[in-house]
Amino acid sequence: MRAIVFLFVPAFAMAADWPEFLGPNRDNSSPETGLIEKWPAEGLKIVWQRDIGTGYSAPSVREGMLVLHHRIKDHEVVEAMDAGTGKTLWSYKYPTEFRDPFGYNDGPRCSPLLTADRCYTFGAEGVLDCFERKTGKLLWWKATARDFNVPDAFFGVGSSPVIEGGKLIVQAGGQPNSGVVALDAETGKTLWENVGEKTWTGVPMKGWPGEPFVKWNPAHPAFSMQASYCTPVLATIHDRRHVLVVTRQGLVSLDPATGAHNFSFWFRAVQDSSVNAMTPVVQGDLVLISSAYFRNGSVLLRVKADGKGVEEVWRALSLEMHWARPALIAGHLYGFSGRNEPDAIFRCVEFETGKMKWERAERWNKAGHGKLDGEAFPAVFARGSVIHADGKLIALGEAGLLGLFKPGPDKLVEVSRWQVPGLTYPMWAGPVLADGKLYLRSEEKLICLDVKAK
Repeated sequence: MRAIVFLFVPAFAMAADWPEFLGPNRDNSSPETGLIEKWPAEGLKIVWQRDIGTGYSAPSVREGMLVLHHRIKDHEVVEAMDAGTGKTLWSYKYPTEFRDPFGYNDGPRCSPLLTADRCYTFGAEGVLDCFERKTGKLLWWKATARDFNVPDAFFGVGSSPVIEGGKLIVQAGGQPNSGVVALDAETGKTLWENVGEKTWTGVPMKGWPGEPFVKWNPAHPAFSMQASYCTPVLATIHDRRHVLVVTRQGLVSLDPATGAHNFSFWFRAVQDSSVNAMTPVVQGDLVLISSAYFRNGSVLLRVKADGKGVEEVWRALSLEMHWARPALIAGHLYGFSGRNEPDAIFRCVEFETGKMKWERAERWNKAGHGKLDGEAFPAVFARGSVIHADGKLIALGEAGLLGLFKPGPDKLVEVSRWQVPGLTYPMWAGPVLADGKLYLRSEEKLICLDVKAK
């Protein structure tokens, strides 16, 4: 009689860090697996929670260390914590006088950037700091507003830095030609600076009446502020390396090694009281940029083979992203389209055509959680942010409603939803996923949730 041997191969969960804005792939996705398939009726387990200072900066996590940039009274504080317990490992503070001109909170907006041995932060006034990550020792700092002649922005500094080839690339917004700068990541020394009068003069102002050509005038509202709230994207297109930066005027491509200019594409709402805030989506030779201001909508661009220009593939209002980046999954974009809370709506849009495949028509109502201007928060998502991981979409609404979905171009399947206790409007920092833990921050609280399957 022949023995039959059954081999059981266990399914191992994959963990990952979230070391910078938009995660390990810089695209609000994570390679994590082994996440819980359906949340308990009573909600997820809260591992720990802490009261924190103000700000819209999402935390970053690397090798068991979480770093949060927040503001306590008149100081910006960079604080490293044990990611599993929330206990402080080190902290550094420096004085700040920043006041948001529109009355929003006065804390930092940019997420920390964590490397194997460094931590970089970018404050609301443009103070750029470099720390020894494990000890918190300050290695160098730079006042970008002073060094690059940066005018005041609408909502302070909000474009997180990125790093490549030993260069820290920063959307500084300096005049006349320091919109984007590269610094030596070890020393802070300026290596190159570009973007401004030289890169925009003569560019057609696409979408504006008559589409005139840019005549750069730093005193004019359209040109006085260069920096946007979009983080730079590094990509290889047609074997050429690009750093793609959406400034307040539109999309610019530079060589990240030298700062040499490849192309500029005007993308800006006509009205002065507008910003660009969505970090672009790049796949292959296609680049998606989007805005929710004054029917600016989205434009998909194809980079030319020589890397020196782009052509429009489509332009549409099917997707109008305000500050969050949509998730690109199997050729479809999933995100919250719309500028304001009452009119934002969850949509799926085909990436290469701009065709809307479905929309989730939840609207504000009187039943909900908390209050804003006397109105009850709805039990819907309104605007929000998403993470794609383990075949799932995790969505965070700006009133603290958390959702778990299975995405598809034909329909969206809602698996779970839960109003996270203690989280209230405005939840403008995106969720962070690291090692089976989900980290959420409001203007006053940081919460760690267990999302690992047992």
